[in-house]
Amino acid sequence: MTAPTLAATVALAMLTAFAQAPVGGRFPDLPPSKGPAKPAPRLADGHPDLGNGKGAWNPRIIENIAGVGPGAPQRTPVERVVDVPFQPWAKAVYEQRLATLEKDDPEGYCLPPGVPRMMATPFPFQIFQLPDRVVFLYEGGAHVWREIFTDGRPHAKDPNPSFLGDSIGHWEGDTLVVDVIGFNDRTWLDQDGHPHTESLHVVERYTRTDEMTLRYEATIDDPDTYTAKWTTAYTIPWQPGAELLEYICQENNKDIQHLVGR
Repeated sequence: MTAPTLAATVALAMLTAFAQAPVGGRFPDLPPSKGPAKPAPRLADGHPDLGNGKGAWNPRIIENIAGVGPGAPQRTPVERVVDVPFQPWAKAVYEQRLATLEKDDPEGYCLPPGVPRMMATPFPFQIFQLPDRVVFLYEGGAHVWREIFTDGRPHAKDPNPSFLGDSIGHWEGDTLVVDVIGFNDRTWLDQDGHPHTESLHVVERYTRTDEMTLRYEATIDDPDTYTAKWTTAYTIPWQPGAELLEYICQENNKDIQHLVGR
């Protein structure tokens, strides 16, 4: 384990604060409800408009993407509880992370949350659709972006392991399906600390079910960590007119001795 940092304490406090903030607390207030949400808008090519700068998606923190855990009740619960099929070593690592109050959480070190955790961390993001790719811009998570290529290319034969992996996508009806490989092993799948290895393979599904809602689904496939595939899914609310703010996370923290865990 690496030495803990004060940044982890700050990150956890920020995550908790944003998770408890009311919708619209950082963005313009949602318009008054006038009945059911309108259908998802569409682009000229017929695909659903996933945002394109007209606002931002504002996820709530999901401490445990399996739907269980010792933390506070989740603000945006997953659709179903998953009995995670751990390999024995992975279960021991997961339980150790919980026992030490997640003091070694890589997000506390200003590292990118990775996939699927990027979609369960309470910082807004925008999606831009281009002819050959879909681009995600994130306010939090070390202020990173993702390019998801939709031009039919295959994965790189030997992708350089990275925090966000190598992403290729295609449309299945109104759902953007994203296949991701090529991860490093330096991220957690969620705040509670589900681990993974470089063998991780994630299939994401993005569906704008109506104007105000994005349904997100991720299937985890990592045979070195889990004995079977497992899937999480939840919804993310839309904030019309919202814009991303500057976000700074200082990696080179010098005050590491004040975070000691439990």
